Amino acid sequence: MADTIEELVGMRRATDEAHDRVMELRERLGPPATEPWSEAQTTTYETAWRAWRDLERDLQEAITQYAKNEGLDRNDIEQAVHSA
Repeated sequence: MADTIEELVGMRRATDEAHDRVMELRERLGPPATEPWSEAQTTTYETAWRAWRDLERDLQEAITQYAKNEGLDRNDIEQAVHSA
């Protein structure tokens, strides 16, 4: 978990980078229903998607815990992290 807003911002940046990777793969590979992906492409995409999902989950948990520990409103913390 994070002890500072700066740590939360770092987690947000890592999450954003992982999401960018997923979006880049979607753009490059196209929809699987249009042209089926190879097994390697599917594995690459699923791995990237899971990494993004896990990072986002961890970030949300860290924001909640930080807000609780500091006695602050969770939405205010999330907004501060997103706008940093």
